[in-house]
Amino acid sequence: TEGKDGASAAENTPPQVPQGKQGERSSVFYSAGQFFFEYLVVVSLKKMPDGRYEPKITYQFPKRENLLKGQKEEEERLLQAIPLFCFPDGNNWAPTTEFTSETFSFVLTNVDGSRKIGYCRRLLPSGRGVRLPEVFCIISCLGCFGLFSKILDEVEKRRQISMAVIYPFMQGLRESPFPAPGKTVTIKSFIPESGTELIELTRPVDAHLEHVEFQALLQRLSPHLILHIFASAMLERRLIFLAEELSVLSQCIHAVAALLYPFTWAHTYIPVLPECLLDTVCCPTPFMVGIQMRHLERVLEQPMEEALIVDLCEGKIIRAVGDEEEILPGKLQNEILISLNRHNNNNNVHTSEQVNALVSEAFVQFFVRLVGHYGSHIKWGRSGSGSFQERNFCKAITSKSCRRLVKKFVKTNMFSLFIEEAEKSRIPQEGNG
Repeated sequence: TEGKDGASAAENTPPQVPQGKQGERSSVFYSAGQFFFEYLVVVSLKKMPDGRYEPKITYQFPKRENLLKGQKEEEERLLQAIPLFCFPDGNNWAPTTEFTSETFSFVLTNVDGSRKIGYCRRLLPSGRGVRLPEVFCIISCLGCFGLFSKILDEVEKRRQISMAVIYPFMQGLRESPFPAPGKTVTIKSFIPESGTELIELTRPVDAHLEHVEFQALLQRLSPHLILHIFASAMLERRLIFLAEELSVLSQCIHAVAALLYPFTWAHTYIPVLPECLLDTVCCPTPFMVGIQMRHLERVLEQPMEEALIVDLCEGKIIRAVGDEEEILPGKLQNEILISLNRHNNNNNVHTSEQVNALVSEAFVQFFVRLVGHYGSHIKWGRSGSGSFQERNFCKAITSKSCRRLVKKFVKTNMFSLFIEEAEKSRIPQEGNG
């Protein structure tokens, strides 16, 4: 599924999950052993009296009963939002005989800040004559795009036989524990005329990269432009990405957000923006959104604050603030460029895992060089709580260009959340208990 495995996200108020030390992630996002998914829903296009098509949920597994009032309300909110993100391209649909299936995903945020991810496969059901595409959407709070893409391959294969064959497969999946990183779970599944199949689902060893595909970004943008985008994201500016395919938007925006690791983008984050939410680009607060190219003119007509607008089809920047070249210190910028160009020139790097590791390492090293000394500027009280000494932390940086950037970076939400977490998580010294 290399080509069609895209992951797009849609999320209005992302959970503010501060990340602590490298290697830590939000436990709900990656914990092994819990349910693979909460729901499988099918979203179909229904013709309205005015002739337009509107997305509606036509199938839901499992049906949930015995819910408390609060849970029921939250579930109804979730189920109302899903169709909009399964068909973000608006209501202009017509029955067709040909449609290339595509994979993308979105992220919804609950009131309590917890995340749910919708993994989608949009496909044309088997049959003759003209028909409408439908979306199979798996709702889960686990972030592992490669794994769910493989599950959607199995769903699509069964859909071509009959809806009835999907149900036992999803039931088997629901009864299996989510594997730990690097581990495999095997699902038994019976298909009429084929017999029992064993489906192996393996998680990659490096859990923090299992939701990302840096290759998608490197194929569309030069290393130089990637650095301009990274610098803008680091200072929590407004970023708009344009492409026609949902999978391209989703893969690329996930990749940009992942460049910030071990920090986390903590603002509006909607990698595939539904048409009815286009006025999001007028927000005065930071955002990272993806918009289909057909809406470009409408976007440019909006009364927007300063934003970086990136065309992923042509690999160019349409609109910029103007200072992107100067944000990152020259020496550190060159080190990242050398790493990214090494990837471009090195034909030995083949797998997406190798590319992910190489790119991630270059950006993690950038943060280590820039702010890696933060730990020695947390003052620990007797009660065990820490207090970050911001002035001393900035003064300890000898390079003027690095200090100039860090003084801006410490004011961002992502740095504050990171430090809040660090102030809480003092690791006991060996021998002290």
